Amino acid sequence: MSSSNGNILLKSLAIAFLLLMIFPQKADCQKSILDSTFTFSAGTIKTGNALEMITRQTGYNFTYDSRLIDQDKKTVLAFKNTKLGVVLDSILKNDSLVFSVIDKYIIISHAERIQPLTTDSSDIFKIKYITGKILDDETSEPLPFATIALKNRGKGTVSNNNGDFGLKITPELVNDTLSISYLGYLGREIPVKKAFGNNLTILMKKEFISISEIIIKNQNPQEIISHAFKAIPHNYGDTPALMTGFYREGVMKKSELQTYSEAVLQIYKSAYSGTFFGDQIKVYKSRKIENIDRSDTLAVRLKAGLSTCLELDGAKTIFDFLPRAGMNDYVYRLTDIVTYDEETAYVIEFEQRDTVELPLFKGVIYINTTDYGMLNAEFEINPRLIHKMKNSFITASSRGFDTWPVSVKYSVSYRKMKNRYFLNHVRGDLLFTSNQKKRLFHTQFKVFFELAITETELNNVSRFDREELAPIHSIFSKTISKYDPLFWGNQDFLRPEDNLLQALKNMNVKLQEFSK
Repeated sequence: MSSSNGNILLKSLAIAFLLLMIFPQKADCQKSILDSTFTFSAGTIKTGNALEMITRQTGYNFTYDSRLIDQDKKTVLAFKNTKLGVVLDSILKNDSLVFSVIDKYIIISHAERIQPLTTDSSDIFKIKYITGKILDDETSEPLPFATIALKNRGKGTVSNNNGDFGLKITPELVNDTLSISYLGYLGREIPVKKAFGNNLTILMKKEFISISEIIIKNQNPQEIISHAFKAIPHNYGDTPALMTGFYREGVMKKSELQTYSEAVLQIYKSAYSGTFFGDQIKVYKSRKIENIDRSDTLAVRLKAGLSTCLELDGAKTIFDFLPRAGMNDYVYRLTDIVTYDEETAYVIEFEQRDTVELPLFKGVIYINTTDYGMLNAEFEINPRLIHKMKNSFITASSRGFDTWPVSVKYSVSYRKMKNRYFLNHVRGDLLFTSNQKKRLFHTQFKVFFELAITETELNNVSRFDREELAPIHSIFSKTISKYDPLFWGNQDFLRPEDNLLQALKNMNVKLQEFSK
């Protein structure tokens, strides 16, 4: 039966958890909106409200460091036929601020912070840091796992669950462009030199594509999936890549952090066709925190998180829901077509057929409408049948406790660079419940692991020596000896989400990189 063969990836993932913007075309485009005249008669209002009213009337959104502007400060928005630049100067009352226009956005920044970086070796500020938050421009809701990358380099990061991101810039990158992408939203581009020193609030605008229902009905989702499968060798490449990535994993018992580990990795990503070599990982640097003492009656550890990140590259290991042999186990529905940067993607939902008794995946996959490259996949083990996977997830269970999986969710995304797709981000979120036998109350554990690719190189790529390889199938946290608060140096990392950051603070962990 095909479901037994198609379930291979599912089983290999299950054992991972064990218990114990756009440049303006002409310069005068930048001046046009700031030199255009407007009339406002709102009177005395909060500065934040004033900026919102200007956005509604002009159609231009603002991008700025929230520390530069007191949104609750009272200001007077009462002008008649006044240039917008004069209006902004008047309501913000800060001579050190300058305004730049890119596409339909007005960037507010410090004048002295938009100067180019010097490449002189005597410059003590060789590394600049760009931080910000990615939000929906209508709801102000954070956009998790947005891609923030340099347009012309293989360097980038992703936003965390709160929409926060950070990216370190070296002098040779100052003339590049920051590109922000999110499925279903128009892409944003911001010149790197405009972003230094600013904790940017970057608003992303949803783009709704008007598509006839007839067009969607006439598209066969299985054929689209098959095209995507056949296009993997062309889309993902037949040459290896050297990737630098940030990896983290953690276990939370209720709201209390039990273990937290982080690392900078180097990954030899082998070709997607024409090779028998597998991927390799070596650890460049790592650190951990443990909050488990001998009085804990129940502790959880994550095993094989590194290997699972490799397994979740479904273009290489081939997702269970992709190959034609396993497609009969699934029902597919083409539900939408969404924008992604300047391209579009099919949105295909899938779930296992009712007649299939083994637990499989349900979720959604996004496939480029032009080249059939897989952009993103979000999926979980079927909630109705996840109880059947207990023995696949739980081993070495503590005596006297019964533990079972409640929710197991994964996501993976790819970044397209120069017509080739590269692994971009992997995330796993697992929820488990455990209770002591013959007792009423139970304990909930949240487990997560995450890999964000921060740099990709294609030149002079070679495999690692055997002695350099990380023990990817082991309990990663046990391979690390300490937690260094002055750890990252010039390396890129993902900021912990608010709940995780609070848990770290509750443990009195001094994180130097978040002290400002």
